[in-house]
Amino acid sequence: MMTRRMAILLAGLIPSFATPGHAQQTKLTVMVFRGGQNLPLFAAQEKDFWAKRGLNVKIMYAPSADELPRVLADGRVQIIHSTSDNAIKILDVDKLDVALVIGGDNAHNHIIAQQDIGKIEDLRGETILLDTATSGYAFVLYAILKRHGLNKGDYALKNVGATPKRLAALLADKSSKAAVLNPPFSIEAVKAGLKDMGSVVSMIGPYQGPAGYTLRPWAKANGDTLVKYLQGCIEGVRWALDPANKAAATEMLARRLELAPDIAAAVYDVVTDKQEGFAKDGRFDVEGFKNVLALRAEYEGVAPAAPEKYLDLSYYQQALKEM
Repeated sequence: MMTRRMAILLAGLIPSFATPGHAQQTKLTVMVFRGGQNLPLFAAQEKDFWAKRGLNVKIMYAPSADELPRVLADGRVQIIHSTSDNAIKILDVDKLDVALVIGGDNAHNHIIAQQDIGKIEDLRGETILLDTATSGYAFVLYAILKRHGLNKGDYALKNVGATPKRLAALLADKSSKAAVLNPPFSIEAVKAGLKDMGSVVSMIGPYQGPAGYTLRPWAKANGDTLVKYLQGCIEGVRWALDPANKAAATEMLARRLELAPDIAAAVYDVVTDKQEGFAKDGRFDVEGFKNVLALRAEYEGVAPAAPEKYLDLSYYQQALKEM
């Protein structure tokens, strides 16, 4: 008898179709973390960049990094966009055969602190908020703190979940002194009176932040679907970076992320910045990813693995070639 788990996994491999009389569509569920990095995905959904390729894509928000391997393993989600480090952990620790298939951006993370924190060194003996203690951005934080003379044990860590929860916790409890936040939350934090201590990449160098990944067996069984999905993503990036779409993109961010117009405009400026914004066509930053690997290896006490272990950019290359 087929188990429920097996049935769910198989369902993730089999295309779903619209009702009779409608165009055939393959259903996909994608998981992301809430934030401005999703603008190209919002555009692909709303501007029918996926629909015109026969895809019906549902976007779900992740509550925390711990949920990511679960939704891949049970077939609830086919593709995830989150920090590339999550894919490393899912492959190496959770033992799920995932591959990174498209890039995104450097995450635009900033260290946000309470007003009484004058410099990074002032976090000694204080409580710092995380998603989880083994997430990619946690390793980034550890590295930055170490460069300012703070080793593990010199500060307390508190796991509270995804970025919105970290911002809420900073605002609710002044004894929680700092957290790594991305737009719009970093922008909302400063507007609410918290202090911006600086960008993460200014402290650690190039970094491959949000990136798309999926299970290799699913990709192999659904290669054509994945290529079409990536084409929609690429078209979404192009739309987002086109200055002619600034007003529409800002409105989209405000509506989808429930932001005030001025916050949405600030987020748009960050994610479309010519130097630090979305990578052209969603290109994967291999050099930035090497930095991700080095940071995780440093805190796991192992030698960094080769980037190729975690990559399969063949679907992206095919998608770009056929556009």
